[in-house]
Amino acid sequence: MQLRNSNGLSYAVVVLLALNLAFDLPLAAAEIRALSGPDEALWATTFVGINLNLAYSVAATLYGATAIVFIIWFHRLRRNAEVWAGDLSRRPGWAIGGWFIPIANLWIPRGVAVDIWRASRWQPYAADGRGELALLNSWWTVWVAGAVVNRIAVLLYRRAETVDALATATAWSLAGYLLDAAAAVLAILFVRRLTSMQHTKVTGMISAAQ
Repeated sequence: MQLRNSNGLSYAVVVLLALNLAFDLPLAAAEIRALSGPDEALWATTFVGINLNLAYSVAATLYGATAIVFIIWFHRLRRNAEVWAGDLSRRPGWAIGGWFIPIANLWIPRGVAVDIWRASRWQPYAADGRGELALLNSWWTVWVAGAVVNRIAVLLYRRAETVDALATATAWSLAGYLLDAAAAVLAILFVRRLTSMQHTKVTGMISAAQ
């Protein structure tokens, strides 16, 4: 299996994640304004704010595009990992399929990420160093928390029939946006770190072969 450069894809992922962050923070600010305003403004901001609705649509489209490019990058790194450690616990296809299995997608992609991480270091079969997976685990924990909180917010919005119920849903939505923003920052660090690990390993292999 041939190694493939992932630097270009990683830059695209980072840019998209940064754009997600650029949308998450203003949307979180909008939720804060909604919570702090009078009851009438709370309903208006949520349901008839045209600009806010447009922002939600753009953010959703951007999130989908980011997910696609991220998974392509993730799969490429997993295929590269196969060159250095061909006996990893999950085959490369799981780097794509693992994201689309309900419930199981809360842990399968993390397992694939751990496999890639270990294969991308100089000693793939060495024991994990203390705190070595801290960045990966932090990103994954915050991302999963955000996904769960956002799902709860959606359910609460659908059932909201009073101002108080809507305020509760808005508070959950605010928490979701803040978690998404934190996850985006951690994801950027994770993408750059893992890409750098593979680039350094490939560069070292080329130098050693010369």
